[in-house]
Amino acid sequence: MPNITPHLWYDKEASEAAEFYVSSFGDSRIKTRSVLRDTPSGAVEILTIDLLGQEFVLISAGPYFHFTPAVSFLVACTSPKQVDALWDTLSPGGSVMMKLDRYPFSERYGWLQDRYGLSWQIMEMGKIGFASRIIPTLMFTGEQCGSAEAAVRFYASIFPHASIGDVLRYPRGEEPDNEGTVKHVGFLLEGQAFAAMDSARVHGITFNEAISFIVHCQTQDEIDNYWSKLSAVPEAEQCGWLKDRYGVSWQIVPAVMNEMMSTGDPQKLARVTKAFLAMKKFDIAKLQKAFDEPQ
Repeated sequence: MPNITPHLWYDKEASEAAEFYVSSFGDSRIKTRSVLRDTPSGAVEILTIDLLGQEFVLISAGPYFHFTPAVSFLVACTSPKQVDALWDTLSPGGSVMMKLDRYPFSERYGWLQDRYGLSWQIMEMGKIGFASRIIPTLMFTGEQCGSAEAAVRFYASIFPHASIGDVLRYPRGEEPDNEGTVKHVGFLLEGQAFAAMDSARVHGITFNEAISFIVHCQTQDEIDNYWSKLSAVPEAEQCGWLKDRYGVSWQIVPAVMNEMMSTGDPQKLARVTKAFLAMKKFDIAKLQKAFDEPQ
């Protein structure tokens, strides 16, 4: 089955951010670094990191997209002390969205944007089991407010290994949020934990390409299937990227690309880079041919 990896877009700061996050979270590391040359953004640095068992891909590719709290990352902590330590590390140079405090749903919780604009919800969850220590959380706002439940069910219908947890709904009296819309729901896609919520407050934000989700596929049939079911904005299709009906960005990528991008042969890397830059949906056979054979 494919695995799903959050992808973070930076202007020039991917390497700096990777070092910062790895130093901020215990049991974390930088796994790979590579540079793609002769792209529309010039030389592009790509890093893969592991934070508490959650893999992320970071890219420095120009000032085209900026993080918004429409996608945040919930960090499950086992104690208030752990919450405070992570808050103290991540918050300098950033901004507070919900102050660090006691809430009805947690003894210690806060929501911040770090110095790079990336949003983190840091939450004490005690000793209860959780599928992942870091959970990407989608917030449906503006025109998409009220779509969280439909979106989660849509994603669960596409990925064969999916499950949806209990849906916590807004009750009457929590205006501006509408009674019955989603206050929180957790779900799993191919083993990757996610959460989603609606918010009717005026945030002035939406989903964008700054945060996307890479679906690593083993076969061309898998690529074709996810592409046909997820892509809803033809003009957003480029280099394996697409945008779904809710505005969330995905990358449908052959798993073999990880090996290609990790090659120590600059000529092979240059050939495969040139090949995929010309594609919308990835073609594994053409990518493999470019990688293997001088053109």
